[in-house]
Amino acid sequence: MLKLYNTLTRKKEVFKPIKEDSVGIYSCGPTVYWYQHIGNLKAYVFSDTLRRYLRYLGYNVKQVMNVTDVGHLTNDSDDGEDKMEKAAKKEGKNAKEVADYYFKLFREDFKKLNIEEPNVWCKATEYIKDQIDLLKILEKKGYTYRTSDGIYFDSSKFKNYTKLAKLNKEGLKAGKRVDLGEKKNKTDFALWKFSGDEKRQQEWDSPWGVGFPGWHLECSAMSMKHLGETFDIHTGGTDHIPVHHTNEIAQSEAATGKKFVNFWLHENFLTSKGEKVGKSSGGLYTISELEKEGFAPLVYRYFLLTGHYRKLLDFSLDILKTAKVSYDRLKKIISKLKTDEEINKKYLKEFEKAMDDDLNTPKALQVLWNLVRDEKAKGKIKTIERIDEVFGLALLKKEEIKIPREIQKLADEREKARKEKNWKKADELRDEIREKGYILEDTSEGVNVRKK
Repeated sequence: MLKLYNTLTRKKEVFKPIKEDSVGIYSCGPTVYWYQHIGNLKAYVFSDTLRRYLRYLGYNVKQVMNVTDVGHLTNDSDDGEDKMEKAAKKEGKNAKEVADYYFKLFREDFKKLNIEEPNVWCKATEYIKDQIDLLKILEKKGYTYRTSDGIYFDSSKFKNYTKLAKLNKEGLKAGKRVDLGEKKNKTDFALWKFSGDEKRQQEWDSPWGVGFPGWHLECSAMSMKHLGETFDIHTGGTDHIPVHHTNEIAQSEAATGKKFVNFWLHENFLTSKGEKVGKSSGGLYTISELEKEGFAPLVYRYFLLTGHYRKLLDFSLDILKTAKVSYDRLKKIISKLKTDEEINKKYLKEFEKAMDDDLNTPKALQVLWNLVRDEKAKGKIKTIERIDEVFGLALLKKEEIKIPREIQKLADEREKARKEKNWKKADELRDEIREKGYILEDTSEGVNVRKK
């Protein structure tokens, strides 16, 4: 039985979907105003692994992911610039051009990391009507009030507002999480912001005046539109717990009177020297930058699987080099295995046991290593194929290595020397090729050239 750690209850629970054979997942997606760094992408490898394992277990999975292209302010106190508007000014483009460009790069990173795209991408700007309709319901039910800069949700009217984050509302100091301003309560949040005198590229008419939706509103409106008023799983980072996800629950359950989500799953931060990797600290690396450092994107995916999604994971290039050695070695061992048609039930059961325990990928990865090292084990290839349906590491994919012309020329010269039985020269050429980072393997079918 699959057990998942539910942030709402702070314990592992047996996963039971609302519908017997299908699962609905909503994953908080990117705000597309800049490059996504490797810390951002950790969340999507996690949700992809979750989705893959649910499908492995036989569920039909529908995953919905938002794309925030409006309304995400630069801080949680409902003031500051909209991140999209700020980026558009900085780059001298319109907001849609900025959003389209960075969303395109984001999807390229998905492809590089072998992350399956969600069934539905939801751009916030394409769901303005749905967000306004949700706000109308909240207004009708008496959960909103008006200030000079927008329409706000009155958190004091929603019972158990703190249930996800276990917040101490009384202990919150204005200015630490929020500046109180015209808010009635420290934890109130904007549902609709007025444009006012500010010149904006993205604004819409509404019953309350010209403006734009708050960041939290989009996720409730879009998730419920595609997955229903109550759905199975909501994923995101631990930083979403105290504000964004807490506010999603409040506005959704206030509107419907029903439980919003059954399982809340949160992945923890990527750290560097013990500190959270974030855009404010420079973002560390993008996937493209790691490629320039000589790391294939799937090496980074492998590295993420070595840590449990709920634990902090420390990153450095040296740590990634260690992961690269392991991943390359694993691929090399697997490439030499003979094809068979069996499934090794013993190892597959151990893999499932690890994954059933709140997606324990480090333990599941160790099961894979035990399988490939077990000289007596049968059914390796078919079992690896099943495991990799979840890991997404392309373990059975043959690498297409482009051999430099210089190396190929040396290999041809060596082959000529061998035919002439000039063993001394052949050995010298083999050593020269090795020094340049390539290895020659003599087989019955000929000579293979591969990277060291």
